[in-house]
Amino acid sequence: MQVHIELKKVVDDSYDITIDKLPKIYFDTKVAVVTNPTVSALHLDYLLSNISAKELHVITLKDGEEYKNQESIDTILDSMFEHRFNRKSMLIAFGGGVIGDMTGFAASIYQRGIDFIQIPTTLLSQVDASVGGKTGMNNKYGKNLVGAFHQPKAVYIDPYFLSTLPKREFAAGVAEIVKMAVTFNKEFFEFLESADLSDAKVLQDVIKQAVETKAGVVAEDEKERGLRAALNYGHTFGHVIENETKYKEFLHGEAVAIGMVMANETAVKMNLMSEKEALRVKALLEKYELPTNYEIADVKAFYEAFFLDKKSSDSAITFILPLGIGDVVITDKVDRGTVMCVLNKFGRDQ
Repeated sequence: MQVHIELKKVVDDSYDITIDKLPKIYFDTKVAVVTNPTVSALHLDYLLSNISAKELHVITLKDGEEYKNQESIDTILDSMFEHRFNRKSMLIAFGGGVIGDMTGFAASIYQRGIDFIQIPTTLLSQVDASVGGKTGMNNKYGKNLVGAFHQPKAVYIDPYFLSTLPKREFAAGVAEIVKMAVTFNKEFFEFLESADLSDAKVLQDVIKQAVETKAGVVAEDEKERGLRAALNYGHTFGHVIENETKYKEFLHGEAVAIGMVMANETAVKMNLMSEKEALRVKALLEKYELPTNYEIADVKAFYEAFFLDKKSSDSAITFILPLGIGDVVITDKVDRGTVMCVLNKFGRDQ
C-alpha cells in the first residue's frame, strides 16, 4: 500500500544582491545581528546607523575559522531563545564567510527555519560565500560537513567595508575570484592578469563579474547536484589542508589557492591542462602573494582524508579539474596513482 504525497514548490527563493552603499533598512520584527569583535569594532556603528528594527540585538561570536563549531551555533540559538524570537524574526550575518555560514545555518534550524540576510564584510564573502545559500559549520572530521542549503532573503555588498580589510584577507578573496575565472570565464581570467584591483571602480566591476558568475551557477544548480560542484575547484585539496592545520595556519582563500595549484598539477598529468596554463594560474595567485605550496607530512593520510569530502562516495573521490582556462570537468575517474604522484610532489620528503 502506498500513499503518494505530491509537494509543489510554492515559495520563490529568489533574492536581490545589491552592490553599492548600504541603504537604510527597517525591519518590522525582532532582529539579531551576528558578528565578531573585529568587525564589530570597525563597522558596527556604521551598520546600526543604517538599520532599525522593532527590537534589535547583537550576538558576538569569537573570531576565526576554529570557532566555526557547534558551540558558536549554540550561542546564536541561545540568544534567540532568550529573547523569544519567533518564525517572523530575522538574523543578519555581518562579517566574513565564517559568520555568514554560521548565521545562515542557525537561521535554517531555528524553529525549522527563519529568514536571514547577508551583509558581507570581506572580499571572499562578498564574491563567494554570501551568495548561494550554503550554510554550515565544521567538526573534527572536516570543513562544512554539517549544514544546510538555506538562501538569504537579500545580500548587501558595500565595498566600503573593504577599506579596512588586511592585505592578506583581501588576497584570500582574490583566490575565490580566480577560481571562478579559471572554471567559467577565460576572458575574465585574462582581464584579471592585468587588472589593478587597488582601483575602486575596477574592484567593483570585478566583484560584480564574480557575483554574476556565482549567481548564474547557483540558479542552475542550487543544491549542488551537478554544475555547482565546479565551484569547489581547489577546495577538495584545500579543505584537507585546512583540517590538517586546524584552521590556524591558512585563511580559507589561501588554502584554496594551494588547492588550485594541486588540482592544476593533477589536470596537467591527465593532459587536461597545459603546463603553461597551470603556470599562468600560479603566477596570478602569486601576484597577490597567495601561497602556492604546502608540505604534506603524510601523503597517505592526506589521500584518505579526501573520502570525507561531501562530493565523494564510499569508493570514489570526486575531483574538480580545469580543462585549460575557462572550462572545468567534475570527475570521479582519477586513479589513485595519479593523485598520489601529485601529492608526493608536495610531500615532506621531496
